[in-house]
Amino acid sequence: MSTLCRSTTTEVTEPAPDGRGFSSALRGGGGRVTGLDGLRTVAVVLVIVYHVLPDPLPGGSVGVDVFFTISGFVITRLLVAEYARTGRIGLWSFYRRRWLRLMPALLVMCAVTAVLAVAFALPLFRGVWTAVALAAGSAVNLVRAGEPGAYSGLTAPFGHTWSLGVEEQFYLAWPLLLLVLLRRGRGRVVLCWVAVLCVLPVIWRTALWAPTAAHRIYNGPDTRADQLLVGALLALVLARLRADDPRLAVLRRWAGRLCWPALALLALIVWRIPITGPSGWNPLWYTVGFLAAAVLSACVVAALELCPRSWPARLLSLAVPAWVGRNLSYGMYLWHYPLIRLLSELGLRGGPLLFAGLPVTLLAAFASYALVERPLLRRGRVRVRGPEPAVVAAA
Repeated sequence: MSTLCRSTTTEVTEPAPDGRGFSSALRGGGGRVTGLDGLRTVAVVLVIVYHVLPDPLPGGSVGVDVFFTISGFVITRLLVAEYARTGRIGLWSFYRRRWLRLMPALLVMCAVTAVLAVAFALPLFRGVWTAVALAAGSAVNLVRAGEPGAYSGLTAPFGHTWSLGVEEQFYLAWPLLLLVLLRRGRGRVVLCWVAVLCVLPVIWRTALWAPTAAHRIYNGPDTRADQLLVGALLALVLARLRADDPRLAVLRRWAGRLCWPALALLALIVWRIPITGPSGWNPLWYTVGFLAAAVLSACVVAALELCPRSWPARLLSLAVPAWVGRNLSYGMYLWHYPLIRLLSELGLRGGPLLFAGLPVTLLAAFASYALVERPLLRRGRVRVRGPEPAVVAAA
């Protein structure tokens, strides 16, 4: 296994001798891990299949849990790399990049659905204007968290955007909190505080648990925060350990060993454990289960980061799944739900719905990527990079 787990990080000149306690963040801290892109593809396909055929894969919604952990890892790695280089986190720049990455594509999806609602009087589109406002305001999860019984029709057209709400609320709060932690304490102290934060949602879920609180726990940004924070903790640990630190070698070895078992356990959850709906309101899952899914996801993420030559990393780094995960996974998640519901309203069910829904979703995601996401991201990069020489010169 050791021959498969070799670091491929490229060293760069370090502007600060110790990286403010996170020296490894200075070496390729924002570099892309191709295997994570492939993992995104697997996660979004699981969610789509689950929404079409929930019975064969009752735990398919765990793909969202995997997304949460990946997001916490990637975002924190970028933030701590910036702090290690400059001693600060550009909050305005961060929020602007996140807005450009997430919101325009979401707003276009809402607008197209609203136009379809005007053109076709289908039950799917009832109450679409309220749903548009909630989705655009990242509030779908908050409304759903307040509904102890069956979900109301308020959020039905864009019910899947609950997870985007959780992520966006995390993106709003986490950079501020991380900046406070980094400025008040260094290295080990920050890791300890983030580890404590990972445990607090479990305690909070245990205190809240009741069958009538399932929606509150499932949709709440506070009750799902540990899944993002576990990814954040992993990013901080890797940023803390230098390349010559023997603890990094131990972590690399164990990441390689645990990757396959973690993937197997996640697959078992997908196959056998219902998560949503009254049949899935299991007190064990709704208290410690979310954290367990995040830890399993973090084991896979660590192996993809530290063991790029291992078989899981090689499989997930294949060109097609990696490209789809990098460029289309967000659009696939955005568009699959309204499109599948539209096809369902037109009479498709079961296997035919899945076989029609997947290619249509891919086409919509590609259009979103080519016409909305990619042009705006390029424009955002130009605007962000433009002032940098002047800033450096002034410094």
